[in-house]
Amino acid sequence: MYGSLNSRFLQAAGCLSPPLLSALEKHISVLENKVQDIRLRAGKPLAVVCPDKTCFVTESGGLTDMPNGDLLTVSRVDIDATFQRICEYSVYARQREIIGGFVTMKGGHRAGICGTAVTSNGGITNVRDLTSINIRIARERLGCAEILFRSIRNSPGALICGEPCSGKTTVLRDLARLFSTVDCANVSLIDERGELAAVYCGVPQNDVGLCDVFDGYPKAQAMEQALRCMSPQLIICDELGGYDDVQAVRGCVNSGVRLIATAHAKSMTELKRRPALRRLLNTGAFSDIVFLSGRSRAGEVSELVREVYPVAA
Repeated sequence: MYGSLNSRFLQAAGCLSPPLLSALEKHISVLENKVQDIRLRAGKPLAVVCPDKTCFVTESGGLTDMPNGDLLTVSRVDIDATFQRICEYSVYARQREIIGGFVTMKGGHRAGICGTAVTSNGGITNVRDLTSINIRIARERLGCAEILFRSIRNSPGALICGEPCSGKTTVLRDLARLFSTVDCANVSLIDERGELAAVYCGVPQNDVGLCDVFDGYPKAQAMEQALRCMSPQLIICDELGGYDDVQAVRGCVNSGVRLIATAHAKSMTELKRRPALRRLLNTGAFSDIVFLSGRSRAGEVSELVREVYPVAA
């Protein structure tokens, strides 16, 4: 086994089928600090996605950024073996996550899946015959949010926005650590997808300070329970955007509890264009809107908009 025992890349890649894992292990020194995603597509080349390019493994064991030629191909056997490992050989126990399109792995890594949907009464009840798996590697960067923390420390509420892979979850995790340890605030951390604290057997694998972690709870229900049971001064949660989230956010505002959350939006124009996110702004929960730079500079703040007043719904 190459690389450090604590390598996040190795931890995530460890679920791959033996042939795929063996192919990537040869390139640990090059890949372990750069890779964001490992993409498997049945009958297509194995791909590793970095901020600046996508690499492919050649049949001879090399790396190339050309998506053609003599490349290592992912088989259906590789897909099935990897999925079993992701689910720790208990697919049935992960059914709720599978229906939602992803499985959270030990360490907070997330495996997105797609295949053939099994439906009943208009809803998805299972996903079979997987065709693709995308393993998103969770990165813990202690101290990455210190500058932002000082900027929003006294904010009534902040919404951190950016495109996928812009570092929203990484920044949010570090903010949870800082608010709960530096400010000693009572922080309820809503970790619906298990990516923030990465709780495993009841113990957070990531450093989230002294937060009370609601692991796997639907966000709206977790916020209600936190307000009712944990006396939080601050609630932190990832990826708001649904209509149910809006009512839960209003509950936080009405209870006088601060909220820091994330949302998918690259600009204020895009944020206001989406109806559910406009409703979030209308709650008055967020006086600071933070925009991150993007994939190539993950976690870097590009803009902070202050004193955002409610906009028309």
